[in-house]
Amino acid sequence: MSEAWRYPTFLLCVYGFFSSLRPLEPFLTAYLMGPDKNLTETEVVNEIYPVWTYSYLALLFPVFLATDYLCYKPVIILQGASFVVTYIMLVKAQGLRAMQLLEFFFGVATATEVAYYSYIYSVVEPAQYQKVTAYCRGVTLLGSTVGSLAGQVLVSVAKVPLFYLCVATLVSIGLAFIAPWFLPIASRSLFFHKSDSIVLAVTEDPSKGAICVSMENLSKEKVEDNECKILLEHNIPAPVTKVPKPVVGSAGALDVLKTLWRDFLHCYSCHTLLAWSLWWALSTCGYLQVVNYTQVLWENILPSQEFMIYNGYVETVSTVLGASMAFSVSFVTISWTAWGELCLCCFTVVLAITVYLMDTVRNIWLCYASYVVFRGTYMLLITIATYQIAANLNMRRYAFVFGVNTFMALLLQTILTLIVVDSIGLGLDIFSQFLIYACYFATIAAIFLAAALRRLAVRCQAQPSSQSGSKDTDLDSLGGVSSLHDAEASLPVDDRLPPQGLL
Repeated sequence: MSEAWRYPTFLLCVYGFFSSLRPLEPFLTAYLMGPDKNLTETEVVNEIYPVWTYSYLALLFPVFLATDYLCYKPVIILQGASFVVTYIMLVKAQGLRAMQLLEFFFGVATATEVAYYSYIYSVVEPAQYQKVTAYCRGVTLLGSTVGSLAGQVLVSVAKVPLFYLCVATLVSIGLAFIAPWFLPIASRSLFFHKSDSIVLAVTEDPSKGAICVSMENLSKEKVEDNECKILLEHNIPAPVTKVPKPVVGSAGALDVLKTLWRDFLHCYSCHTLLAWSLWWALSTCGYLQVVNYTQVLWENILPSQEFMIYNGYVETVSTVLGASMAFSVSFVTISWTAWGELCLCCFTVVLAITVYLMDTVRNIWLCYASYVVFRGTYMLLITIATYQIAANLNMRRYAFVFGVNTFMALLLQTILTLIVVDSIGLGLDIFSQFLIYACYFATIAAIFLAAALRRLAVRCQAQPSSQSGSKDTDLDSLGGVSSLHDAEASLPVDDRLPPQGLL
C-alpha cells in the first residue's frame, strides 16, 4: 500500500511532460502570421487571441465544479482531447473563424488544467503530498523547457519549417493523450465525494468563547491536523455527531455551493490573505497579458520572415530562471508580515520597468533580456504569495482560494482585453498595449507603496505609546499589577494590535 502512489504519479508525470512539450509554442505568432496561415497582425492580436481569455474565464468555474463531481479523471481526458483538437486544427484548419474556434478549444484545455494538479491528492496519502506535488509540477516545467529548446534548435540549426514544429507538437500531445486513460478512478474528492463517515469530537475552547471541532475518519484515513479544526456556533446538539457522506446530485450541488460561499466569507475576512490575494489577482492579470502578447511585440521589432528569431532560447532561459527564483524562496528568511508590502512594491516596480523597456527601447536583445527578468521576478513573487496564502489553510480552502484568485485575475484580464485589445473596444496596436501594461504594473506598485507607508506611519505613532506603556510597567512593578487589563495595557502596542497595513 505504501508504494501505491507510484503508479498514478508515473502516469500523471508522463501526461504532464508530453502535454507540456510543445516545440511550436514559442513561435505560435510567427506561425499564424507566416505563409502557413497567412493571418494579419490585427486578426491575430485583436480577434483571435482574445477568444482564449473569454473562453477560459467562462469555463473556469463550471470546470472547477465538474472536476470535483466527476472525480478528476474524465476532466483530464477532456483536457488531453482539447489539446489534440487544438493542434489538429493548427495543422489542418485555415481562416479567421477556424482559428477563433481553435482558441476556444485551447481555453477548454487551459481551464481543465485544475484536474491535472488536483487529481493526485485524491489517490495518494497525505504523507506523499509534498513528493508527488514536486514530481507533477517538475515534469511540466521540464517538458516546457525541453519543448522550447528543441523548437529553437530545429528552427535555427536544422532550418526546420514551423509547420513541422506544429506536427511534432501534435505527436507529443497525442502521446500524452494515451496516459490518462489508464489512471485509477479517484474514490473521493474535496466537495462532492468526501470520506464515507467522519466523527466530530466536540470540545469547548473557553479561551475563544467558541466550540472547537476535530474530525477523525472512521476508516482511519490520515487527515492533516490543520484540516481538522473549524469554529462553530454554541448550539451544537450533542458532544459527538456522525456526519454521513454527502449526497451527490442536485441537493449535493446546492450544499457544495453553500459550502463554497461560507469558505469565501471565512477566508477573505482574513486581512493578510486578502492582501496577498489582491496582489495575486492584479499581477497575474498583467502577467498573462504580457506573456500572451509578447511574441507579437517581438514580431514587430524583428520580423520572423526576414530575420532569425530566438524565441525558443528566451522561453527556455526564462523558464529555468523562473524555476530557480521560485526554488530560492525556500532559503529566504524575512518577516513578510513586516516587510511584505514594501517587497511587493519594489518587485512590482521591476515588473513595470521591464515592460516599459520592452515597449520603448524596441531593441530585440533588450526585449529578450527584459522578458527573462519579468518572468523570473513574477515567479519569485507568485511563489511567495502562494506560500503566504497556503500557510494557514486546509487543502479544501487552499484549492478554493487559489481558484477564486485565478478567477478574479481572469475577470480583470477579460476587462483589460475587452477595452485595450479587442476590436470591439479600442483595438490598440501592440506598442500602445505594452505602454498600458507598464502603467498598470506601476499602479499596482503605488497601491502597495501606500500600504507600506501606512504601516510605517502606524509604527511611528505606536512608539510613544510603547514607551508610555513601559513607564507604566515600571511604576506597576513597585506596587504590583492591579488587574489583567492593566497587565495587557503594559504591553507594547504592536504586541496587542494587529498590523494596520495591507498585510
